Amino acid sequence: MVPHLITALTGPLNELEQRVLEGMPAIERWFRLEWMEHTPPFYTSVDVRNAGFKLAPVDTNFFPRGWHNLTQPMLPLAVQAAQAAIEKICPEARNLLIVADNKLKTTSYYSNLARLAHIFRMAGLNVKVGSIDPAIKSAKKIELPSGELLLLEPVVRSKRRLGLKNFDPCTILLNTDLAAGSPGILEDLHEQYLLPPLHAGWSVRRKSNHFHSYEEISKRFGKLLGIDPWLIQPIWAKAEEVDLTRGSGTEGLATQVDAVLAKVRRKYKEYGINEKPFVIVKADNGASTMPILTVRDAREFESLVASLKGKGDSEGDIDVIVQEGVRTSERVNDGVAEPVVYMMDRYVVGGFYRVHPDRGSDENLAIAGASFVPLGFPDSAHLPQPGARLTASAPNRFYMYGVIGRLAMVAAAYELEATNPEAEVYE
Repeated sequence: MVPHLITALTGPLNELEQRVLEGMPAIERWFRLEWMEHTPPFYTSVDVRNAGFKLAPVDTNFFPRGWHNLTQPMLPLAVQAAQAAIEKICPEARNLLIVADNKLKTTSYYSNLARLAHIFRMAGLNVKVGSIDPAIKSAKKIELPSGELLLLEPVVRSKRRLGLKNFDPCTILLNTDLAAGSPGILEDLHEQYLLPPLHAGWSVRRKSNHFHSYEEISKRFGKLLGIDPWLIQPIWAKAEEVDLTRGSGTEGLATQVDAVLAKVRRKYKEYGINEKPFVIVKADNGASTMPILTVRDAREFESLVASLKGKGDSEGDIDVIVQEGVRTSERVNDGVAEPVVYMMDRYVVGGFYRVHPDRGSDENLAIAGASFVPLGFPDSAHLPQPGARLTASAPNRFYMYGVIGRLAMVAAAYELEATNPEAEVYE
């Protein structure tokens, strides 16, 4: 279910964590029943923020690209999950094709592909990595820092199937977020499983659909445990038809910023939290070039809007999300950190910390300059916890992160079902 991993946060468990640990049997039964009714995304990563008084997901990704950041001891978990996922989808599977992202050409990304291929080979599949980039005309050998060689081959499309020269896969795993749209080469495949589905790509996916699903999940989960859903869910709102470069739609966006800040202030007052709330403003469409903004009050928002007006190319009016900001109380190597939980099928297989030395606890860490520190198992010395209480042991705390990650994964399953263009509609 959730591996026993070490986290960086020490100190006693708060009331929320205690409630979750006490409710473990009911929680695991709840997840089992959910997976009897819904299909989990093939693989998922979730960014989690622990503010001490609140623990919530802030981003859910259908195309995780940091598999090389998982430690060697985590690989057996990933292999077992990969076997379970493949057996469910295609029990007779023999060949798997991983489709790489055209835009990413870094050593780090190629190491991610090599690790992903290794996991599925260990799961008993013939695995190859292909590219749909028209510029890739022949096989390309890429030497990795580990000494491995990654072979990147051009994808070949026949009339109804996708593969490589002399390699016909039954399953195709996308490791590209399709932000630029769904290329025709991936459409109308015959008797091949495409994972994740095309409607999971950022060209069509909307964050508001995920937040809507997660809101529903958190209310039901909160009722199960007898807790306020706000403790595991950011408040959010959506503003439509906004273009910050032209200054259009900013009044409606300002109204939503004020509304979310006001709701968060009321919650802070209710729980006696003596901190200044903030919101994260970002595009609803993950393919947008709009910057992610941290806003603490109306005056700061006006200043940010003024600084962006007239700068950059306009992409037209877009929908914008206003999301309650969740601070992170975790630090690794003197840098602000947030745990990233990795899952395959319905299982947590591991995770790591995203760390940024130049960002504050109320800022987005997923930008240039971030580094990644692997989580370790309890006998590891990577992130020791001298003097930590037994009840606050790292495995207990990571169980919490796994629960939040899996809640986001359930919401992702709901989201994919609700947005599936091939689903039957009943009047």
